[in-house]
Amino acid sequence: MTKRIAALMVLLASLAGCATSPTGRSQLILISDAELAQMGVQAFDQMRQEVPVSKDPKLRERVRCVVEAITAQVSAPYRWEVEVFDADEVNAFALPGGKIGVFKGLFKAAENQHQLAAVIGHEVAHVMARHAAARVSQQLVTQLGVSVVAAGTGVHPDLIGMGADLLLTLPYSRADESEADILGLTYMARAGFDPRESLALWRNMAREAGPRPVEFLSTHPAPETRMRELERHLPQALALYEEARAAGRTPRCDS
Repeated sequence: MTKRIAALMVLLASLAGCATSPTGRSQLILISDAELAQMGVQAFDQMRQEVPVSKDPKLRERVRCVVEAITAQVSAPYRWEVEVFDADEVNAFALPGGKIGVFKGLFKAAENQHQLAAVIGHEVAHVMARHAAARVSQQLVTQLGVSVVAAGTGVHPDLIGMGADLLLTLPYSRADESEADILGLTYMARAGFDPRESLALWRNMAREAGPRPVEFLSTHPAPETRMRELERHLPQALALYEEARAAGRTPRCDS
């Protein structure tokens, strides 16, 4: 059985270069987009059942305006749908299948349309880069790997699993977040939102988040790491922003 699992591991690993993210990163994808979209729709429906939605028409219109401007800049095989949830969590999400959720608490950090666009762009980027599919696929391979090593060495699977998280899952997640930052910066700029506001947004998010674990043990880049990468890509994003403005893409979602 161990040999069979090991053979399957080799087969799965050989597929890792078959998919490529929008920035050129190799991805291991073992689940279809249709299957993942179905999972996203189900998760979104469940969220709607468990969390009340906002009745604030101005807030809902503001979010809708930003989402439509951002999603117009990406090519997806579905229509995007957005919901504003009446919860204090400082967060937002986008799911495969084109579902976007924004929690009311996010507006503690997103102070204007440009900062909201930075968050929406980041979340949409996760979907467009197929990060959920890659994460599910990686977890499948990691679980198989833990079984193989535990069977061959006698080391407790929990200890091996912890090592796999530190060496594989967490760095991979940080790479996803960094890629979503850069893609999101591009999306918001192409939509006509000022990419310079992304720096203020992530500073606000760090403030609201409070104390963080060290980067090595975190699923997200440290704020200072995130800022450096955003600043490094800001010149290209500003050029896209100016092109968008020249083309008449000037959203007015705060009005």
